[in-house]
Order: sequence, then structure tokens, then C-alpha cells
Amino acid sequence: MSPDRVTENGRLPRLRRLLRLLYHGRTAAAVRFQVAVLAVDLAIIAFFIATPILRDEPAFFWIDYSVAGILALDLAARGLAASRPERWLRQVDVIVDLFILATLLAPGWLANFGFLRILRLWTIFRSPLIWRPLRRRGLRRFEDPIRAVINLLTFLFVVTGFIYTFFVGRNAGIDGYVDALYFTVTTVTTTGFGDITLPGTGGRLVSIVIMIIGISLFVRLAQAVFRPNKVTFPCPQCGLTRHEPDAVHCKSCGHILNIPDDGE
Repeated sequence: MSPDRVTENGRLPRLRRLLRLLYHGRTAAAVRFQVAVLAVDLAIIAFFIATPILRDEPAFFWIDYSVAGILALDLAARGLAASRPERWLRQVDVIVDLFILATLLAPGWLANFGFLRILRLWTIFRSPLIWRPLRRRGLRRFEDPIRAVINLLTFLFVVTGFIYTFFVGRNAGIDGYVDALYFTVTTVTTTGFGDITLPGTGGRLVSIVIMIIGISLFVRLAQAVFRPNKVTFPCPQCGLTRHEPDAVHCKSCGHILNIPDDGE
């Protein structure tokens, strides 16, 4: 085998090692890269939220395809950084991101599913890149409340997008995105002023589903905020995941735990 061939074969492993270091490392350079990726992701989320308002702008499709290119590069890089790409592809958040990419690449065909793009907010906060800084700074106790808030916000914006896509201009009192958001919030909180109602049996069923899921998410948020502080650490023996921060033994099976400190 020629030296050129050996060099060529070695490029992909070196690239994977570099990406693994950038996405999962804890060096100063890796942290700066991860912060930059997070900033770009949040900007993309802002674009997804504003999509119904920006859809008629002349530059919309240019921005849409640019975001698609950024997301495609991020997915490719994350796949190369994964130790087992085939297992990585089967993860729920990756499947969701691939679907979001499809809606960006084919906005005309998949326009009615564009409201699901906001699920990107949920997938971002499943990444350990978000939680490592909190744990290193001793703020692990805020992890569950933040997750609960993100789940609630994701649900609100997904439902708002759904209501706007399928009920705007159908004599439901919804003439814009703000109306859809207003209806979603009043329904989730079960306030129900009645000034905006979805027409027909289908509209009532949608409202019922929104109320049931919304109440569940509010209860989950209240539990995360007010319940005693615990940490998430799976017991190797029985799998119990919730323990007191200073627990030495699992309260379910008595197995010795080795829960890392927040600062580790």
C-alpha cells in the first residue's frame, strides 16, 4: 500500500477524533466550540418560532435553506463524533432532528409539518453539553426544573404552530400567530375565556388533548420545583435513578452507590 493511500485512510479517523474532542471534550477550546454550537442552535430555535411571521418575506427560503445546511453539517459532525454511529442514528432526538432537516429541505411539500421544527428545542436540551456546566458549578439541583420548563415551552410552541397551521382563518377567531399562542396558553392553563374556540368536534377533541397534556406538564413542573432535592444516578443493582445527594447506599436494594460530587 502506498504512503498516499495510508495517509488518505487515516484522515477519517483523525477527523472523528477531532470532532469527538470538540463535541465531548472539556478543554478550553472544546468548551468554546460547544458554547458557539449552543448559540447557533438557540438562534435557529428563534427562527423556527418566528417562521409563521417570516414566511412571506422574500428572504425566507434563503434563510430556510441556510438553516438546513447548518443543521445538516451539525448532524454529520455529531454522527462522526459518535463512537457507535449506527446506535446514534437510532436515538429519538437524532430521528427528530432528521425529520426537522427534511422539513427544511422540502418546505413546500412538508409545509404543514413545519410546526414540529420547534422540537429542536427539546432535542438540544437532551444533550449533555447543556448540563455539564451546571454540574461543574454545583447547580445540579436546577436540572430537573429546567427540563420541566423546556418540556412545557416546547409543548406550548408545538401546539401553537399546530393551531396556527390548521385553524387560522377557519372562523375560529384565530387570525394570526399571536391568536394561536393566546388560545394555547388559555387552554393549557384551563382558563378558557371562550373568546377563541376551535370549530367542530375535531376542534373540541384537540382542546381536550391540549388541556390534559398541559395540566400534566404543569404538575411535572411543580414537582420539579417543590419536591425535595435529589440527584439522578442509576443504581447498578436495581436501576433506581433518584437518590439523595449524599446517599451512600441505595434505599431500594442497599447497593453501595458512588454518586459523583457536583464539582466533579
